[in-house]
Amino acid sequence: MPYTADKPPVAETPDQLRARIPGWGADLDPADRPSFPREVFDPAGTGAHWDFPERQPDTGGREMSIEHGMLPPVFGTAQPLRGLAAPIRRYAYARHSEGKAAHWLLLIAADRVDVAEHVVRSFATLRPDNPVTQTGIKGELTHGGLRSRRGRVDVRHQVLDPVVNGAPWALGTYGAWRAVRALRRR
Repeated sequence: MPYTADKPPVAETPDQLRARIPGWGADLDPADRPSFPREVFDPAGTGAHWDFPERQPDTGGREMSIEHGMLPPVFGTAQPLRGLAAPIRRYAYARHSEGKAAHWLLLIAADRVDVAEHVVRSFATLRPDNPVTQTGIKGELTHGGLRSRRGRVDVRHQVLDPVVNGAPWALGTYGAWRAVRALRRR
């Protein structure tokens, strides 16, 4: 119905709807509803009880969705925010609703930044990550990677798997080579 300045027609009354549509409003009367006894809050009748538990101490630095008024009584603290991914995650929780794609895309971007930080950090150790074995490229070559995919639905994107796994390492190696070459020339 296009917008007009005219007043829309008045909706039908429940009695008119009940007369026109068979079964309309069958659940308006709670006595006619099959689920009505279960909708009554009677903890003594079921034996179920629940008291709000003692709250875990909040030391701050915890992200919380803007939809919720408070943190739950118990929450995880195993992975504290750190590095460049921390401000991205804080921004996602502070500015965007969980119902928006921007919230989740920012969290995915923060995960990618976190992975990149861990890769860079691994090169500072005595045993850096091995991209050939830890990305599954060696397993693809030695344990029948193509044969294991025969007949699967996702066979079309297997061509991209080496690109997705290997391209970041190849680009990183190329960037490091260019940086070392530039330093040598100076």
